[in-house]
Amino acid sequence: MLLARPRGFCAGVVRAIEIVERALDLHGAPVYVFHEIVHNGHVVADLRTKGAIFVDSLEQVPKGAVTVFSAHGVSLAVMRLAQSRKLQVIDATCPLVTKVHLQAQRYARQGHVIVVIGHAGHEEVEGTMGRVETEVHPVSDIAQVAALPMPEGTPVAYVTQTTLSLDDTRGIIAALKARYPAIVGPDTDDICYATQNRQNAVRELAAQVDVVLVVGARNSSNSARLREVAQQQGKPAHLVQDETGIDPAWVAGARRIGITAGASTPEVLVQRVAQRLRELGASDVRQAEGDDEGIVFRLPVAVLRRAA
Repeated sequence: MLLARPRGFCAGVVRAIEIVERALDLHGAPVYVFHEIVHNGHVVADLRTKGAIFVDSLEQVPKGAVTVFSAHGVSLAVMRLAQSRKLQVIDATCPLVTKVHLQAQRYARQGHVIVVIGHAGHEEVEGTMGRVETEVHPVSDIAQVAALPMPEGTPVAYVTQTTLSLDDTRGIIAALKARYPAIVGPDTDDICYATQNRQNAVRELAAQVDVVLVVGARNSSNSARLREVAQQQGKPAHLVQDETGIDPAWVAGARRIGITAGASTPEVLVQRVAQRLRELGASDVRQAEGDDEGIVFRLPVAVLRRAA
């Protein structure tokens, strides 16, 4: 077995989970969390046993209660509703998502129509669209670029969902630039480091193995994309939530199996998948070559001040 490197938790996910845990330590249960803190059922279940209550509407939260916003970010409307209900908000939005929000707001102030490249309905995309009070359109593929209602000459700007990589967005950005030559957008350096790094790693992994298993939740867009990237390298790839999702037929006869994990997948699930593969006959486990990311995001002042 060969384990991709890097894989699993990114700095934004580590930060979000720690925020919920600190909130529980500081305030006691229950602590309410708006949407899944990250897209992984095992993480959510673990936090639920510690006293976190996950809700999809702030109307479900008692007035004045401690409430954590998930790593995906929220709209201005959600923030205003939280204020009206006098909720004690602790914001676990990933700093890279916050950066996208600020970019979109800056473009809106400059008079641009905003295009958000991402998956319609995803919490992050909904939050980003709701951060600007101007005309905004989501696009997820090149065909939707052609269907945009703005005529040529309209001042247009784009931002991207952080769980997409440069590879994911390159074609859409090219189509946007062809239709709106004066369009503005963030530098490629602003693409989420974790998404790009994990896709690069799985691409290299796929070249060295016969089959790839991606450990991640079914509703995790970055995990699903890792499977697609492996498949694009001509290798069979499967998304499993944990070891129970492995079909022995997938690995029968494989000389080497590759394992990676989405950015919201805890390492314990990777190890459980590896153990199951041992039971199915796999032998040694080694790490693929790669660099540790070493990135850490600061916690919000609210929890740091209270902890002190």
